[in-house]
Amino acid sequence: MTKATVDAGICGFTALIEVIRLSSQMLRVVVTSDCEMVSKMGKELRDIDWRDALNQREDCLLYKSLQQHIKHVACPIPIAILKAIEVEVGAALPADVVIRFETASSRALQ
Repeated sequence: MTKATVDAGICGFTALIEVIRLSSQMLRVVVTSDCEMVSKMGKELRDIDWRDALNQREDCLLYKSLQQHIKHVACPIPIAILKAIEVEVGAALPADVVIRFETASSRALQ
């Protein structure tokens, strides 16, 4: 099992992503969040074929669910789901992903 915790940023929501390998092809994806959009997307995913999830086709369940439920185009949770799937199937190592921001105003405050 692979777990990932995501602090989504300024929205204040977090998400817990759990990916459990059920067979050589099938995974169970469990997404827990107080964000209504993320929760709805997570309920649709449940048991998925990892090969389909990592395919960038528009008819892929993950992408269809993302388009239907997530209205914030820069939400980091869908990418975290994909990264957790990659880790669970051995396509990536479990390394943290970090985004750091620097703006002109933040530099002026220092």
